[in-house]
Amino acid sequence: MRTSSNPAFRNLPTGGGYGNYAGFGQPNEAQQYGGYQGAPPTTGERPITIDDVVTKTAMTLGLTLVTGFVSAWLVLSGSVKPMTLVLPGLIVGLVVSLVIIFKRTPSAPLVLTYAAAEGLFLGGITGVFESIFPGIAWQAILGTLGVFAAMLVVYKTGAIRVTPRLTKWIIGATVGVVVLMLGNLVMSLFGVNMGLRDGGPIAIVFSLVVIGVAAFSFLLDFEAANEMIRSGVPAKWAWWVAFGLMTTLVWLYLEILRLLSYFQSGD
Repeated sequence: MRTSSNPAFRNLPTGGGYGNYAGFGQPNEAQQYGGYQGAPPTTGERPITIDDVVTKTAMTLGLTLVTGFVSAWLVLSGSVKPMTLVLPGLIVGLVVSLVIIFKRTPSAPLVLTYAAAEGLFLGGITGVFESIFPGIAWQAILGTLGVFAAMLVVYKTGAIRVTPRLTKWIIGATVGVVVLMLGNLVMSLFGVNMGLRDGGPIAIVFSLVVIGVAAFSFLLDFEAANEMIRSGVPAKWAWWVAFGLMTTLVWLYLEILRLLSYFQSGD
């Protein structure tokens, strides 16, 4: 399995002895017995399928959207202060994500807890942006889903193939933008403006670069998920895939929301 820039997809199991199953990529012409090849699994666990990935990802994303809408509504209605939701959501989401990554074992309760926490966090932030720039929330949501769908089409059609060289480029770019973000944060604490987050031309270009890197990261996520499906790992690992995709979606959404605010601030 190729390395992914998403920490959730690193050090994954590479097979369960179950053969191959059609996944994100092209179907295997030698599929038999409903997609299985060789002997059935002896552990009692069936192999992961594309349906498992889609279902678990939809459940995770759906929970995030529901909690996010509620959180945003509470902020916009003035019922709660934004930080009352943003801070707990951020802390819980960060802690749970670290537990999931270092535990290296798929867990539906943990993934769903992460999704709910991220919903509170994103909803609180979205409520603040929506109060300042009416309509920006829907634009950011549609933009995020649009990028996700576009990259899925790109991956499925093979328009851009995930090669080792591309993988290294995306990982390097991801590390680069993260270092710049952290550097900008540290410098801002000392009153130094690097221009990466002030809404100016440099900030707009930087946000576009970050969005591009996040979008291409989906290709690595899809490839990692496809390798899991081909390897026939147990179906419970679909929760791990859902978690990995959610982390990229959250990153992309926040950056699109930020970029849209730059454009609307100049109106």
